[in-house]
Amino acid sequence: MKMMTCKEASHLISAGRECPLSRRERWGLRLHLWLCDNCRRFERQVRFLGLAMRMLARRTETDASGPELPPEARERIRQALYSGDGADR
Repeated sequence: MKMMTCKEASHLISAGRECPLSRRERWGLRLHLWLCDNCRRFERQVRFLGLAMRMLARRTETDASGPELPPEARERIRQALYSGDGADR
């Protein structure tokens, strides 16, 4: 069995969030993660992002009635975005 590349490992880390991996994929990924610091870091980051997104989704579900911007503020933001000079103000 040949060693999995980092590209293959990152693909499996991402795919594993959406659907179960086969036994062969899980073991190959586990072996790769045991040896590769960068892919272990990537896996932690993907896990953290998933947790953060779930927390954000829960927060927005419970706080759906957030503050509304006044129409003048919306117009200033819209103009700044379209003019391209909003960042240097």
